[in-house]
Amino acid sequence: MNPSSKSRLTEKQLENYPGNSLFDRIARAVCRAGTLPAKELYEAWEVARRVRRKFRGGRIVDLACGHGLLAHILLLLDNTSPEAFAVDADIPKNVPHLSAELCKTWPRLNHRIHYQEQDITSVPLLSTDLVVSVHACGALTDLVLERAVSARARVAVLPCCHDLERCDTGGLEGWMEGPLAIDATRAARLRNANYKVFTRMIPESITPKNRLLMGQPNIR
Repeated sequence: MNPSSKSRLTEKQLENYPGNSLFDRIARAVCRAGTLPAKELYEAWEVARRVRRKFRGGRIVDLACGHGLLAHILLLLDNTSPEAFAVDADIPKNVPHLSAELCKTWPRLNHRIHYQEQDITSVPLLSTDLVVSVHACGALTDLVLERAVSARARVAVLPCCHDLERCDTGGLEGWMEGPLAIDATRAARLRNANYKVFTRMIPESITPKNRLLMGQPNIR
């Protein structure tokens, strides 16, 4: 299966995921739901694995969540998180199909995933939260980071669609290409906010926009 494919996964692709691993079981649920392309499945899985290696527990707040697959996987990887809020200004209409399939496979997810269709600026955040976002376009990633920092919450973002007009390059574009300058400046901004910064990459075979930025507030 091409992990960067933008074609929607359906029951026709079930045979590609025959194993009993957690990933294969999630993939089969996504196939049965018929709502997501392979690319989004692999992105969410690779981000969730790396985030959970650093951050355990806490309420999950998935901002600009799309279908909210990341929120589900983060709960599956660490059951000590009590619940997850999946927030987007425009929740896709077929979201219930995906969540229902995942909850059918893992009943412990029932009543722990809460979708909220609202502007991400109006979501109350707690310092104990784990704030995440995969491919929040352009300056939306900066807004996610700002919201997390204002709450002193842990944060993880996989940026995309870098807007060279609106996003801060930190004056680094003379040394490096613009999107990398933007992400380097984001990392520096977190560090200046007294955060410990972690940088990782998910496989480029999934997406060339593969830089994962994570931050944890230092104890003052």
